[in-house]
Amino acid sequence: MDFKPQAQQALKNKVSLPVVGGILGAAALFGLVNNSVLMTDAGYTYVHQNNLTGDLDVFNQPGIHFRMPFLSKITKYDQVITVSYGNTTGEDFYQRLPAIQVRFADTYVGEIPVTFRFKLSQDPESIIKMHREFRNNSNLIDALLVKNARNVTVITATQYTGEEFFQGGLNQFKSKLGDQLRDGIYMTERRQVEVEQIDLAPVGVNQTNSNQLQRTQQLVWKTVPMLDAQGNPKRQDNPLRQYGIAVTQVTIGDPKPEGQLDKLLTDKKRLVADRIRAIQEQETSKAQAETEQLRKEIQRTREVQDAQRNKELAIIAQQKEVEVARQIAEREIVEVEKNKRLAEVDKEKELAIAEANLAIQKANALSAEYEAKAILAKGRAEAEILKAKYDAYGANRDVYLAELNRDVSTALYNNLKNFQVEMPKNYFGGEGGKMTTNLDVITGFGALGILEQNEKLANQAKE
Repeated sequence: MDFKPQAQQALKNKVSLPVVGGILGAAALFGLVNNSVLMTDAGYTYVHQNNLTGDLDVFNQPGIHFRMPFLSKITKYDQVITVSYGNTTGEDFYQRLPAIQVRFADTYVGEIPVTFRFKLSQDPESIIKMHREFRNNSNLIDALLVKNARNVTVITATQYTGEEFFQGGLNQFKSKLGDQLRDGIYMTERRQVEVEQIDLAPVGVNQTNSNQLQRTQQLVWKTVPMLDAQGNPKRQDNPLRQYGIAVTQVTIGDPKPEGQLDKLLTDKKRLVADRIRAIQEQETSKAQAETEQLRKEIQRTREVQDAQRNKELAIIAQQKEVEVARQIAEREIVEVEKNKRLAEVDKEKELAIAEANLAIQKANALSAEYEAKAILAKGRAEAEILKAKYDAYGANRDVYLAELNRDVSTALYNNLKNFQVEMPKNYFGGEGGKMTTNLDVITGFGALGILEQNEKLANQAKE
């Protein structure tokens, strides 16, 4: 019998059991740690229920929290919840709700698409109370937010007539809807009230404005808020307040009226359009009559203006002839006066020239006389000065000559002090006053050169 395979199998079993046990232990430890830690995200509120002690803890902020492993339950709530009616683009189930159907005070029906935005409380006690009653996020939305929003919208619509709502009351409806969601529904009573309406006035002959309005009174049954002693509306308890839920936004889309109400509004628009058209035709006829009357007035005014203009032109022509004659006479008088004045000016000019020439001649004669006197006086003075000078020279003749010689010597010395006169060493002259020839001169210079050379040699021999 071969015991080798059995031994090998036994060895494998001994090795695999610890490995499997380690893996199972690690998985159990990971599961324990995973169930002991809660990681919360921003925008959500977590309710931790300890099933061992029955305690409830609320976590509103993101972070890491410890919980009882395997014996606790975590419920997550959205901190901000949007409930939309008539919005088909939402992804959550509470965002695919149909538009709210309401009935107005005058029994007309309409559909109102509206969106509400709710914000949960940050108070742990309010969250625990809400959790005890609704247990999860879906129940909170279905049982409280969706039903309460629909209920307040329906009740608010009973405070308006269909025509009032679709003819400008939408903004006021939105304000009252948000107010009742936040602070509680009005306590109301149904009674007949007088509603003031502003409509276009009937067509009249004397009507000048096609948009002329008139106020009319109409009795309708409406749901009216009951007021307290201070004049404020009485309210029912707000179911959202006990859980600390706040309404942060109310948005209304494009409401749709039922067929009969839509037909009523359309007929009213058509009647108004017909009325405006009739008034416009009436105004057109009246304007045409006024235009014709105005055209006649303009024609009459133009004729009167033409006659007045012709009259004024005739007067202006007569005045122009008179003025021309007057100006011609005045021009002739001016010409005569001008010629007379020119003759007088010429005479005055000639007299002035003659007087000026006489004065010039007198001035020239007087000037020549004084100039001659000046020349004579100057000559006499110069003669006396020259006579006095020569008299002085004659009385001191020797002194004057000595000074004159001194001045001549000084001038010669200054000009000839660096002047040297060198006499020629040799001279070649002819006999009997006869000039020598060029050949004689050259021969003489040659002889002088030989003598100078011999003299130099003799000096060198001496040295």
